[in-house]
Amino acid sequence: MLTFLLAFGIFLIVASWVHLIRYEAWWIRVFDFPHLQLVVPLAAVTIAYAVLANFAQIGDYVFMAAAAVTLGYHLYRIRPYTALHKHQVLEAAENATAGDSVRVLIFNVFMENRRCEEFLEMVGRIGADVVLVVETDAYWQEKLRPLEQAYPYRVSHPLDNTYGLLFYSQLPVVQHEINFFVEDDVPSLHAHLRLASGRVVEFYGVHPRPPAPAENDRSTERDVELIQVGKRAKAAAHPVIVAGDLNDVAWSHTTRLFQRISGLLDPRIGRGMFNTFHAKHWLLRWPLDHVFVSHHFKLIDMKRLPNCGSDHFPIYVHLRYAPDPESKENRLEAEAEDHAEAREKEMKVHE
Repeated sequence: MLTFLLAFGIFLIVASWVHLIRYEAWWIRVFDFPHLQLVVPLAAVTIAYAVLANFAQIGDYVFMAAAAVTLGYHLYRIRPYTALHKHQVLEAAENATAGDSVRVLIFNVFMENRRCEEFLEMVGRIGADVVLVVETDAYWQEKLRPLEQAYPYRVSHPLDNTYGLLFYSQLPVVQHEINFFVEDDVPSLHAHLRLASGRVVEFYGVHPRPPAPAENDRSTERDVELIQVGKRAKAAAHPVIVAGDLNDVAWSHTTRLFQRISGLLDPRIGRGMFNTFHAKHWLLRWPLDHVFVSHHFKLIDMKRLPNCGSDHFPIYVHLRYAPDPESKENRLEAEAEDHAEAREKEMKVHE
C-alpha cells in the first residue's frame, strides 16, 4: 500500500510541476489545466501516507516535504480565483446607466449540438447587448435567424471546421473585420461598437485552435493568436473587450503573458473560476471561456449560465464604463522578457 501511495504521489507531484517547462508540445501544455484535479488526490495521498508510514527513512520526509510544497504551489495558483484575492476588475454600482454599460454573452455551442431552441430562449431571457457564438456552421446560422429581429447588427462567418463564429449586436457596429492572424481557417472578430452614450468600444471575439492530438501538436499557433490580439488591445484607441473560447485556462503562462502584453484585466480574479468546460463531466472542468477588459470598465455582474447541450457553459458579463485610477493600477505590465518570448513564438509560427 505504501509503495502504491508513494508511486502515485510522485506521479502527481511531477504532473503538478511539468507545465513549468516552456515546451510547446501538446502533451506538456495539457498540464497547464488540472490544478484542482491534482490538488485533491495529492492531498488525499499525502494524508494517507502520513498516517501509514513509520518515517524510518529519510525518503519518507523528502516525499512529505515535496508533497507539502506542491500542495502549497497549487493553492498559490488557485487563490486569485477565490474570494481571498482582491478584485482585479472593480465592482460597479447596480444603478449603472444603460448608456455606459454593455452586457456580453459568449457561448461555444459545440457544432454538432442541436439544442438551438434552448439557447434562443436563454438569449431572450438574458437580454444581452452583444452575443458571440463560436463553433458555428451554416446549420447554426440558420437556426439562430430569429435573433436577427432583436439584433440588427451582425457579423457572420460560419464554418464547418468548428471554428466558425456568429456575432449579434443591439449596439451599432461602426466597423468590423474578420482576421486570420495565424491560421487561414481560424477566424477572429474585431468590431467597433457604439454604446448608447456614444462612446466607442473595441470588441475582439476569439477562438484559437487548441494544442491537442486532433488539432495542433503544439500550442504555438494558439499562443501567437493571443499575442496578436493582445498587442492590438494594448495599442487600441478605445476601451477594449476581448471575449471567446481561448482554449486555455485563466492561470496558464500563456494567458498571463496575454494579460501582460495587452494590459487587460480578468473579472474572475477575486470572484471565482467560472469553469465552463467540460459541461458534461464535472470532474474535468476548467475556465476556457473568457472575457477580458481594459481598465476603463467595472463589473456589474458575471455568471455562468445553464448548459444548452454543448460541452461548454455560456458566460454572461455585465460591464460598466467607469474609468478609475485604481483599475489602471491593477494591470499586469509586460517586461522585456515577455516581449522577447512573444517575438520568439511569432518567429516559430512562420518557420
